[in-house]
Amino acid sequence: MKRLCLLLLAGFASAAVADEGMWTFDNFPKATVKQKYGVDIDDAWLGRLQRSITRLEGGCTGSFVSPDGLVLTNHHCARSCISELSSASDNLIENGFNSGNRAGERKCPGDIVSVLAEIENVTAKVNAATAGLADAKANEVRKQTLSRLESECTTASKGRGGALACESVTLYQGGQYFLYKYKRYDDVRLVFAPEQSIAAFGGDPDNFNFPRWCLDFSLMRVYENGKPARTPDHLRWRVEGPRAGEPVFLAGHPGSTSRLLTPAQLQFQRSVSIPAFIARNSELRGRMIEWAKTGDEPRRIVDENLLGLENGLKVYRGLQSALLEDALMQRKETEESDLRRQVLASPQLAQQTGNAWDDVAKAQVRYREIYDRYAYLESGTGFNSKLFAYARQLVRGAAERAKPNEQRLREYADSNLGKLSAGLLATIPIYPAYEQLTLSFSLDKLREILGPDDEVVRRVLSKDSPDSLAARLIGATRLADPAVRKSLWEGGAAAVDASTDPMIELARSIDPDARALRKIYEDEVQAPVATGQERIAKARFAVLGTKVYPDATFTLRMSYGDVRGWPEKGQQVEPFTKLSRLYERTTGEDPFRLPQRWLDAHSKLDPNTPFDYVTTHDIVGGNSGSPVVDAQGRLVGLAFDGNIHSIAGSYWYDERMNRAVAVHPAIIVAALRDVYGAKAIAAELLGGHE
Repeated sequence: MKRLCLLLLAGFASAAVADEGMWTFDNFPKATVKQKYGVDIDDAWLGRLQRSITRLEGGCTGSFVSPDGLVLTNHHCARSCISELSSASDNLIENGFNSGNRAGERKCPGDIVSVLAEIENVTAKVNAATAGLADAKANEVRKQTLSRLESECTTASKGRGGALACESVTLYQGGQYFLYKYKRYDDVRLVFAPEQSIAAFGGDPDNFNFPRWCLDFSLMRVYENGKPARTPDHLRWRVEGPRAGEPVFLAGHPGSTSRLLTPAQLQFQRSVSIPAFIARNSELRGRMIEWAKTGDEPRRIVDENLLGLENGLKVYRGLQSALLEDALMQRKETEESDLRRQVLASPQLAQQTGNAWDDVAKAQVRYREIYDRYAYLESGTGFNSKLFAYARQLVRGAAERAKPNEQRLREYADSNLGKLSAGLLATIPIYPAYEQLTLSFSLDKLREILGPDDEVVRRVLSKDSPDSLAARLIGATRLADPAVRKSLWEGGAAAVDASTDPMIELARSIDPDARALRKIYEDEVQAPVATGQERIAKARFAVLGTKVYPDATFTLRMSYGDVRGWPEKGQQVEPFTKLSRLYERTTGEDPFRLPQRWLDAHSKLDPNTPFDYVTTHDIVGGNSGSPVVDAQGRLVGLAFDGNIHSIAGSYWYDERMNRAVAVHPAIIVAALRDVYGAKAIAAELLGGHE
């Protein structure tokens, strides 16, 4: 037993020497950073940084960069706001946006920005509530307990005079449970955004590659009571940026990783979920491209979603390639075998852990059996339409809000209603032709995957084709009107039940089938997996404690590293790019087309200005918009991507090859001053001094 323990610890120690890990702020490896980089990180430093980091509820990160609520993030993170504020006659994606002054800042419909204020460990309370229960019952009680704790937390924060939004967070696959308490801002306004063609210069060919020349930044501002919020814990700028080899830190909200999953779970991804995603969305991408060719307005409408889809496809193809690597699966199987032997060598651990790995594996078999129906009916893959999503939220919201908080589906718990209603009631443009395209496609796939004789398929399509049904539904529904949605939301079950809107009727008709599938999934897949993972986590804690980091969960984390290139196919990739090469790469055609402003400003700009650079940080999707800071906590970069090797970071980290890509602060300031004439904004970023 001692020998196996030492082997596992040795494996961890070798990883810890690398710049690996998306660490929670309360468990940051200060000693490791001190040993490797000679940098002292204390709790005060971490606290200041935590209060400066923002979470954009659309799935990105930002940071406060002035005392007046100014938020720096990526252009692609603000893109939904920019798109929603655009029109055929005022295309902010194409032309960019400069508010000019505070009065010109424009509110982003439905956007929410959150800042983590406190965390509370509630593991003991959750474990006490589920102790001794069978898997399905434990799964049910666990959710009820988390909903109750969230509600109690929010009520208690109001009593202390500072209303916070409380969210439960599961770490280490059920090894720990926390309440994360957020300060939320629901008045978010767009301040500045460059043109899409410079923000995403190089487009899909350059995506996940380096060298890069992307000015992928935007600025937003949060308001309270109609005034810019006071944010004293903002990041100061170090415009000259970092040096090669300098230790730097990256804080943000990585979305999801799968490093602690079992080989059986990874095999499910490799064989089922990832191939299904790639096949379906590759076909959808083709339809979107063809529709975009029909005119300037279709191209504008589809562009945002097409960019996201192409990015997603590149990610999933990278994940599939990683899972097909023998070395990855062998490593995961070896890690599992070592830990299982460790467990079996200890009677106490063996009794506590039981058949956890086998239970998780059996659940994957059951998941394969229901996957298609669950994905297409409950997850909504068969009804790809924003209007249908509204309809489902209204139908389920009416039913769920009538129940006690603890008895509801988790997404309709009190703790989530604020975010849900903000999105549901926001005034954003709906494009019927695009809605018809996506809904028709998804109905076609619903029929193809489930089969024309499936009971739900027959009921939904009846005598319609996917095209005719999509046209009829989109043409007749009134849910594009936010006033109609507001009336139904506030009217509750009576209003929704009485509605004859065809999209509401569709959502009502499939809801029993979808709920039945959800019940099967929760009881026969989610429940045994949750229990099994919890037992595995406890076994891992018994060997390693919390000297390993948890998988990403779109909660605040920090990575450490340095500025460094990497060897690629026998050539060394240098860590920095310079402005001069941007103009050399310009062709005048997308995606290598520069905005006219940049062509006009060429002679005014210093060709040696650093543009983008790479670091060894361990990041994943959700880290977009994360600030890069130096040892003094000063902003020295803005993360916006990773290299192609970083995609496999969902499963493991390779310091030799994985790189994060960041915008250099010098090019942001130069662009504001010398290209866009936004000197007041530049001055605010630099603390009021030019």
